[in-house]
Amino acid sequence: VQLQASGGGLVQFGGSLRLSCAASGRTFSDYCAGWFRQAPGKEREFVAAINWSGSSTYYADSVKGRFTISRDNARNMVHLQMNSLKPADTAVYYCAAGVVFLHLRNGIVSAWGQGTLVTVSS
Repeated sequence: VQLQASGGGLVQFGGSLRLSCAASGRTFSDYCAGWFRQAPGKEREFVAAINWSGSSTYYADSVKGRFTISRDNARNMVHLQMNSLKPADTAVYYCAAGVVFLHLRNGIVSAWGQGTLVTVSS
């Protein structure tokens, strides 16, 4: 499966952004999907994951209650709605696909999309 992320940009503190990830190639509904991020000078970290049907989601503590992951298998899309953004959320965001939900949350993925930059100004 190939992934293409979009939707990044510059937003002010407290603002919102919606990231999207378009999948192509293999049957997207066969995969769990997730988002990771990498801030300057830091390692890539897990943000959110969703299982193949959308019935289960999991979030990093740092974004819980502010971010929402969703998917539309009919359109082969995954979205990350980000609200109440903080400067600490500034990072390059990557979408990912994996076979096993638990493994995806731990960074074991089958495919990565290219990153999309999110910058939150204070």
